Amino acid sequence: MSQSNSPIKRRLSKQIMVGKVPVGGDAPISVQTMTNTRTTDVAATVAQIQAAARAGADIVRVSVPTMDAAEAFRLIKQQVSVPIVADIHFDFRIALKVAEYGADCLRINPGNIGNESRVRSVVDCARDLGIPIRIGVNGGSLEKDLMDRYGEPTPEALVESAMRHVDILNRLNFDQFKVSVKASDVFLAVGAYRLLAQQIEQPLHLGITEAGGQRAGSVKSAIGLGMLLAEGIGDTLRVSLAADPVEEVKVGFDILKSLRIRSRG
Repeated sequence: MSQSNSPIKRRLSKQIMVGKVPVGGDAPISVQTMTNTRTTDVAATVAQIQAAARAGADIVRVSVPTMDAAEAFRLIKQQVSVPIVADIHFDFRIALKVAEYGADCLRINPGNIGNESRVRSVVDCARDLGIPIRIGVNGGSLEKDLMDRYGEPTPEALVESAMRHVDILNRLNFDQFKVSVKASDVFLAVGAYRLLAQQIEQPLHLGITEAGGQRAGSVKSAIGLGMLLAEGIGDTLRVSLAADPVEEVKVGFDILKSLRIRSRG
């Protein structure tokens, strides 16, 4: 079923490239997953990425918490063809290393990696190598000052956190990024994405965090992502399940197919 059959009018967004996969603009909504192997176990991680790609995954994310994992990432990248997002949390040196090793996207929050010179070095590297960045805000790990001010995670708090990181990239004149504002509560996530969609033109990466085991997680994700997709919000998605990444891909396509947005084949 083609996108033209769907009554949904997509939000206009800027298009970026994650490897060979366009995200945003008029590109099909891409389906992502994340490996749950130890990244340093190269053979297991490669096997999982290849299985996800066979299931239709457009993009796969890999956690890179250490320099050992970054070295493993280099070997993994050589053995797979699907675009790989390197998930980095705080160490800017790891970001620089995986960029050099061919990462197709960096998932890193600029505000978390230290002073301006560190942020600039990562952004300059991404710019030089044509690598986009994903800003990933999570309701479970908001900055302390936002928690103090709002008292709890709220859509406004998530968007304020996201905009802090967006402002850093804007200041550095870098526009090749996408943003996620995930939460485990469906209404919190949906509210945050609705707010964010009005404030930026970059593509939005949809997800409900820690959605749970296969059945509960599939239901929560279908409801939350379905509400947003039906409103035309979202350019790429990941269904988070405590399960095999292949299952995440299958559920992602089931959601898109049920909304007549995209089907495999």
